[in-house]
Amino acid sequence: MKKLLMIGMLGLGIGLTACNKNESGSNMTKMNIKLTDSPAAYDAIYLSVKEIQVLTSGGSSTISVGATPFNILNFRMGKDTLIASKDIPSGMIQEIRLVLNDTGNRVVVNGNSTALTTPSGQSSGVKLKVQEELQEGVAYTLLLDFDAAKSIVQAGNGKYLLKPVIRAIPNAVSGAITGVVSPLAASPKVYAIAGTDTLGTITDATGKFWFPGVAAGTYKVEIEPVSPYLKKTIENVAVVQGSVKDLGTITVTQ
Repeated sequence: MKKLLMIGMLGLGIGLTACNKNESGSNMTKMNIKLTDSPAAYDAIYLSVKEIQVLTSGGSSTISVGATPFNILNFRMGKDTLIASKDIPSGMIQEIRLVLNDTGNRVVVNGNSTALTTPSGQSSGVKLKVQEELQEGVAYTLLLDFDAAKSIVQAGNGKYLLKPVIRAIPNAVSGAITGVVSPLAASPKVYAIAGTDTLGTITDATGKFWFPGVAAGTYKVEIEPVSPYLKKTIENVAVVQGSVKDLGTITVTQ
């Protein structure tokens, strides 16, 4: 049975990336799908994605993805990779599904590689009803932000479960928040909060954090380090569409 990549997201958007006429004919739209990742405390996470299924009001389309598993942790801190591209029927998007191959999904922890399994109760996937229009002859990019820290769950028997959480990002209508937490020993979790919406991540080996695809607005950034370091909150962080808000070096104390 095919395993469907479950998608948990705060919002779905399609970013306008070009405005050239499609060579494949009328009533078609070029869709590029890219994948990026939020940091997590693993050596590597290999995903083997078989295909992406897109249903629009103009018809359905299956976009094949290369069979070779790729380490998604290579695409962090603003990096991304193109995983699929195809001309699909124009119209309103009604559903998007990502389908995993049955094998090739693995997590590497402390040098040990372990197969990732998807709980059987989730094998039917989640159907997403999306009201976003793909215009004829206009190319669009959909950036999928894989939240590795939330998507990998360690079971009691030492196995690891894959419960993917992915946020779809509208590239053209969003900004980003970044910064560096010092000292490195603080190893903090970092949260960007706007109203009831909360984004979470961790710092990388250099202390840097990165929130891509953040909607324009005002945020509260909370730094939650390990003991004995103290929590720190930064209020009124303004994010502007199409720009990166750099908070610089944030020092936490004991």
